[in-house]
Amino acid sequence: MLLMSLTSQPSAAKASVTVAQDDAGAPARVDSATVARKLSSQNPLERREAAEELARLALAEHRRLAEGYWVQEKDSRVRLALDWALYRMGKNESLFALVRALDSKKLAEQSVGYLKQLEGPEPLYVFLGHVNGNTEIRLLEVLASVGDRATLERIEPFAESTDSGIADAARFAEREINIRLQEQPVVEPKRPRKVGNSAETKPPSR
Repeated sequence: MLLMSLTSQPSAAKASVTVAQDDAGAPARVDSATVARKLSSQNPLERREAAEELARLALAEHRRLAEGYWVQEKDSRVRLALDWALYRMGKNESLFALVRALDSKKLAEQSVGYLKQLEGPEPLYVFLGHVNGNTEIRLLEVLASVGDRATLERIEPFAESTDSGIADAARFAEREINIRLQEQPVVEPKRPRKVGNSAETKPPSR
């Protein structure tokens, strides 16, 4: 079985990697065998938590392990968590599964939660205007959280949509982004420091 082959591989059983520092400043380590054991749990909640932990770590070393469990995973929520983990590990095509899930009553909230953790809005721009209404509304909800100044131009046309749900979501996103921009501290340019007064800086007269 795939599960047995994955957990029996030396790389999965012995590999550990430095991922962070604990409170004492010592490196915290993650054992791949422990992750594999949690991903093979009979409890889907535990499997989902393990996948989300992999997403937080975002270590490419675990990508092969996650891909193996993704293939055999039957629970849709766990599978989506693995999609998020794989995206965080560098598998960009997994983003499509996360966006598709926005149109699912069962998975939409979970996917929105993941996408709101994106470091920036750019990966989502390609989907705007190319998805159905429900997905568009939830994309705009995500952009309300992760959007920046450039996002305002992207979502402006949606504020005039004939679909009231999309228009409302776009206006909400605009408000949220503008509030964030207003709250950002303004960094004033440093003025050149004057040394002494003007009289002191003049060369001595002869």
